[in-house]
Amino acid sequence: MNRKKLQKLTDTLTKNCKHLYRSFDKDNDGCVNVSEWICGLSLFLRGTLEEKMKYCFEVFDFNGDGFISKEEMFHMLKNSLLKQPSEEDPDEGIKDLVEITLKKMDHDHDGKLSFSDYEQAVREETLLLEAFGPCLPDPKSQMEFEAHIFKDPNEFNDV
Repeated sequence: MNRKKLQKLTDTLTKNCKHLYRSFDKDNDGCVNVSEWICGLSLFLRGTLEEKMKYCFEVFDFNGDGFISKEEMFHMLKNSLLKQPSEEDPDEGIKDLVEITLKKMDHDHDGKLSFSDYEQAVREETLLLEAFGPCLPDPKSQMEFEAHIFKDPNEFNDV
């Protein structure tokens, strides 16, 4: 398999993963090395629920302070919802959605989500894993990637 074909497959797998680079670059050196890339792909393809929860939480915690704040939620939800032309102030609907989300997920009622809050909410309802937007590959892209990658291991000799 040549580089172009591998890049196309990888792009298909990660097309909805907007913050992939930041979360894969574990040592924050501005580069995703081979080890970080392999660990990331391992999580995407074979990760446990616990590993995926940690990954998604890291993606959603923009500033890395260990919490998902109202501001972070607002930013993520604003970018993932379609604006309706009839809405006078679409931000009000997003603020309401943030409050509803906090009621559902903020188990210790401190106005922000800790990993513990997030984990408990996801364990109660796994659909909340990507509550603030897509950050994991969709199953179709994952299956397509695996079908190509695991079809013929010798195909990688020319990469």
